[in-house]
Amino acid sequence: MTFRRNFQKWTDRARHVVRKLPWLVPTWTVIASAIARFNSDDGWAIASHVALSMLLSLFPFLVILGTLAAMVGSREMAMEATSLVLSTWPKGVADPLASEVNAVLNRPRGSLLTVSFLASIWVASNGVEALRLALNRAYRASEDRGQVFRRLQSLGFVSLGTLTLLATGVLLVLGPIGWSSAVLYAPWLENFSRLFHLSRLGLAALILMVALIAAHVWLPAGRRRFVDLMPGILATLVLWMLGAALFGYYLKDFANYAATYAGLAGTMTAIVFLYLSAGLLILGAEINASMLRYRSERTLVPPHD
Repeated sequence: MTFRRNFQKWTDRARHVVRKLPWLVPTWTVIASAIARFNSDDGWAIASHVALSMLLSLFPFLVILGTLAAMVGSREMAMEATSLVLSTWPKGVADPLASEVNAVLNRPRGSLLTVSFLASIWVASNGVEALRLALNRAYRASEDRGQVFRRLQSLGFVSLGTLTLLATGVLLVLGPIGWSSAVLYAPWLENFSRLFHLSRLGLAALILMVALIAAHVWLPAGRRRFVDLMPGILATLVLWMLGAALFGYYLKDFANYAATYAGLAGTMTAIVFLYLSAGLLILGAEINASMLRYRSERTLVPPHD
C-alpha cells in the first residue's frame, strides 16, 4: 500500500509538472524521435564517413588558404584564422595538429593555376559532399539537383570558406593593433582589454554558427524555413561546445592514445573528435526533421466518416 501511495503521489506530481510546462511532452517526443531516427539512419556510420572526409579535406583546405594568404602578402593572416578555429577544439586535439598546420601554411606555394592547387580545391570539396550526404539522409531529402551543380556548389563553399577565414585573419591581425592605438588615445579603454581579447571566442562561435546555417540551408535538397532550422543548429552548437569541453577533459585526465596508437595518437584524437562532431551535426538535422514531422502530424485533419 505504501508503494502504491508513493507511486500515485509521484504520478500526480508528474502530471502537475506537465500541465505547468506544456512544451515538455512535445520536446521529449521530438528528441526521442530524433535519437531513434539517428540510429535507424545509421547515424554513426555516416558520421565516420563525414569525419574521415573532413580530415582528408583539412590540409588541402589549408593549402588553398596558404596560397591565397601568400598572394595577399601575409601568411600571418592565415595562421591567425586557423588558430582561431583550432582554439574552439579541445587542447588535446588542437595541439598535435597545430605544428602540422603551421608547417603547411609556412611552405611556399605556387600560383592559383597549378595542378596541386586545383587538386586541393577538389579534394577539399569532398568534405562538403560528405556533409551533403549526411544532411540529405537526416532530412529524408531526395537529391534532384545535377551532379555538376552539386560539385560547383561544394567548390563555392570551399572558396567562400577560405575567403571568410582570410578576412577573419585580417581582423585578428589588425584588431590588436587598432585596439592598442585606441588605448593610447583613450586610456580608460584598458579596463575592457580582457573583454576585447575574449571576443575571439565570440568570433569563433559566430563563424561556427554561420557555417552551420549555410550547411543546413543550401546543402540538403529541398527548402525549409529558417525558423525550422534553428532548433537543430542551436542544439548542435550547444552540444558541440559541451562535448568539446568534456572530450578535452577526457583527453587530459583519462585517455592515453599514445600508448595505443604511438605516433598516430594525434591523428586518432582528431578523427575521434571529428567523428563526434559529425554525429552531433547529423543529430541536429534529425532534431529539425523530427520537429517538422511532429508539426505535420499535429496539423493533419482526421478524416470524417
